[in-house]
Amino acid sequence: MIIKKVTGSKKEYIDLLLLADEQESMIDKYLEKGEMFVLDDNGIKAECVITKEDDGVYELKNIAVLPDHQRNGYGKDLIEYIITHYTDLSVLYAGTGDCPSSLSFYHSCGFTESHRVKNFFTDNYDHPIYEDGIQLVDMVYLKRERINIK
Repeated sequence: MIIKKVTGSKKEYIDLLLLADEQESMIDKYLEKGEMFVLDDNGIKAECVITKEDDGVYELKNIAVLPDHQRNGYGKDLIEYIITHYTDLSVLYAGTGDCPSSLSFYHSCGFTESHRVKNFFTDNYDHPIYEDGIQLVDMVYLKRERINIK
């Protein structure tokens, strides 16, 4: 397994990106300013996009694992890679829908709830967004802080 930075066309991975954010115009708002990484384990299995928001502050804008390869640790592997790759990282934020499976994933990766953006999904998407049969309304932001920064 290797994780590599995408230096060419990030849109080459649009099908994977759309698994985590189903509206391409929303992806376009962060894709070019962010850095993208893909996880290759006998083929691309997962991707993530990270933006630098401030000194030491990063945001995980998109993370997706191919459906047939979920629950194999690839998402966690990407998050751990990001934590170690950005040596100046003090906090990593991730925004997600208020859905038990997503929140459980982030909690298992060491994130805690930070804040919420009311009506994010209903105000910013051109159609209702559902995850696990639940309509997403608010964006839940979680954070993971690095301990023992050198």
